Amino acid sequence: MPLTPRSHTRPAPVQSAPAAPPDSDALRRRTGSPQGTASSQSTGSSPRKGFRRRKAVALLASAVSVCLLAASAPAEPLGVGDRLFPYLGNPGYDVASYDLSFTYAGDNSKPLAAVTTIDAWTTTELDRINLDFAHGDVQAVEVDGRPAAFSSAGEDLVVTPDRSLPRGSWMRITVRHTSDPVSADDRDGGWVRTTDGLAMANQADVAHLVFPCNDHPSDKAMFTIRVTAPDGWTAVANGLPTDVDRAGRTTTWTYRTQHPMATELAQVSIGRSTVLRRSGPHGLPVRDVVPTQDRAALEPWLKKTPAQIAWMEDRVGPYPFETYGILMAAADTGFELETQTLSLFEKDLFTEPAYPKWYVESIMVHELSHQWFGDSVSPRTWSDLWLNEGHATWYEALYAEAKAGRTLDVRMKAAYGASDRWRAAGGPPAAPKPPKPPKPGQKISIFRPNVYDGAALVLYALRQEIGPKAFETLERAWVQRHRDGTATTADFVRLASAVSGRDLGGFLHDWLYAEKTPAMPGHPDWKAVAPAAVPVK
Repeated sequence: MPLTPRSHTRPAPVQSAPAAPPDSDALRRRTGSPQGTASSQSTGSSPRKGFRRRKAVALLASAVSVCLLAASAPAEPLGVGDRLFPYLGNPGYDVASYDLSFTYAGDNSKPLAAVTTIDAWTTTELDRINLDFAHGDVQAVEVDGRPAAFSSAGEDLVVTPDRSLPRGSWMRITVRHTSDPVSADDRDGGWVRTTDGLAMANQADVAHLVFPCNDHPSDKAMFTIRVTAPDGWTAVANGLPTDVDRAGRTTTWTYRTQHPMATELAQVSIGRSTVLRRSGPHGLPVRDVVPTQDRAALEPWLKKTPAQIAWMEDRVGPYPFETYGILMAAADTGFELETQTLSLFEKDLFTEPAYPKWYVESIMVHELSHQWFGDSVSPRTWSDLWLNEGHATWYEALYAEAKAGRTLDVRMKAAYGASDRWRAAGGPPAAPKPPKPPKPGQKISIFRPNVYDGAALVLYALRQEIGPKAFETLERAWVQRHRDGTATTADFVRLASAVSGRDLGGFLHDWLYAEKTPAMPGHPDWKAVAPAAVPVK
């Protein structure tokens, strides 16, 4: 991140007015299997009866032919039409819940045995079910308790049940598979191998490298996560613990969420860890996961969390989930991540003396604020990610101003100067350029400065335009109205207009979608530096 010494979350795509996603029914529907029935034979049949018999035989042959064609048609990858990740997610069903079971044998270079169970509603008739899954071996699949055929297509697992599923039906898909923690083809994400075990970093498009899923934030669901590990390891996941079962030399931990969650926000920590517990505002259970040997050194940082939650609640309203905490991973990731109820941090962020105290605390608030902006209110498409990262950067900057005197105006003026360059490189905040394959050791390229400080600059301009009081009302209304759901850029523009009492569509369109940064209200002296010209070859 250009204005701070490190990148603490990945930049996200921005989007101009997005095209409507392809019709789900058209994408998901497969050729049906018409049924023909031969007429019963009778002795001494008339020519008319013979005609009916021949017609019936022809219909039956036609039906069999269509069935064979449908069964033999090659599987193909599908998607929900996201402009930036066209093959993420799958149309045709709406996931209600995931039940994930992982068995860890004590070696983070070996695949985990896993079972994923998905409960979902069909939204159209389905002859096939596409799941996103690309980095594990599938041993068996069942649909509603019956064995189902399966094959792969691109990064999809394509399941063919033994009968078609009508629209509006409840289905349960069970996949027995492995989950490989070793990255393939230099592709980072999914499992993160730590010095003592594993953690997860699924944003934006790699949850399906860990478990079969509908890997798009538009389809949030409830999660139950079970982890079995040998004695000496501790497992923690999103949500609250419900069971701890010990059998022989292993322990199984079970966690459940109380609010829906996007697949990209799933978290599982397996390590030689200690879980530290404390209370937050209103008795909120706060639990942190740290390497046991670093417990004492990290405690001074961890005890700051309850006050940071209270600080955020004073600005945007009640904390939206059942628990919160920090997972300090002994790993070199180059980023921090807002996994729901248990944010992922590199341990070195807290132990490296080069990072100023105010900076580390502001990054803690950045990930905390995502629990409201990005986790509770999730982006409908990845082009809406500026709503996540812009808000998290905004509250990070406000916290640094309040606690360390790092003036917001100074930071926003610097961002304004760079904004035209950011827009040229990555697109405007709500119309990001599509991702490019990351270079080795580099995180996904949709997470660029245009959706961090570039998007916070949009919020600054909006506050300048409508005033602090209306802006604070908007922020509270936004997280309350869309709690536990998904929302779009257009939703934000409509709510801002309603709260302010005037149409802000034109004003925000230029800030969100224009190639050049508009003039900043109240600061006519602020100037953007033009992007360097690209030489013509």
